[in-house]
Amino acid sequence: MTDSGGHADTAYLLDTSGPAAPPRDNGELTFAAPWESRAFGVALALRETGRIDWEDFRQLLIAEIGDWQDSGAASDDWSYYACWLRALERLVSQDGLVAADDLETRVSLLAARPPDHGPAARDHDHDHAQHDSQAHDDSQAHDDSQAHDDSRAHDDSRAHASTSHAG
Repeated sequence: MTDSGGHADTAYLLDTSGPAAPPRDNGELTFAAPWESRAFGVALALRETGRIDWEDFRQLLIAEIGDWQDSGAASDDWSYYACWLRALERLVSQDGLVAADDLETRVSLLAARPPDHGPAARDHDHDHAQHDSQAHDDSQAHDDSQAHDDSRAHDDSRAHASTSHAG
C-alpha cells in the first residue's frame, strides 16, 4: 500500500491495539519528546528502504514491552518509545546494519552529551565556523529585511494618515 506520494502507507503497519500499538491522542500518533518521533521515523525509513522486516521489528517491540512489564518497573518509568528504540537497536544489530559494539559506543557518546548540547557543542568531527557564519548571515539578512519592511510600512501608514487628515 502506498500513499499519493508513492510512499508506503504506514497506517496498515501500525497496530491500533495491543502491546505494539503506539500512543495516540484522538487517533493521532503522539510523541512526548523529539527523539521519539526521530526513532519512529528511522524505523519507518529502514522498513521503507527494505533494510528491516517490519514483522521482525514488531515482534522485538512486543518482546521489549513484555520485558519492561516483567521487570516490575514503576509505571512512571514507562516509555513506549524507549521500548521502540531498544527493539530497533536490537534489530539493526541482529541484521548486521550496525555492529553491536558501534551501536553501544554511539549510544554512550550521545547519552554523555549535556541536554543543552545544541550548536555550541563541538564534540564531533567537523568545523562549525562555516555553518555558524552562514546562519548568522542568514539571520542578519532576515533581520535587516524585516526592519526595512517594518520601516516602509510605518512610513506608508504615516503618509496614509496625513493624507486622510488633509482632506
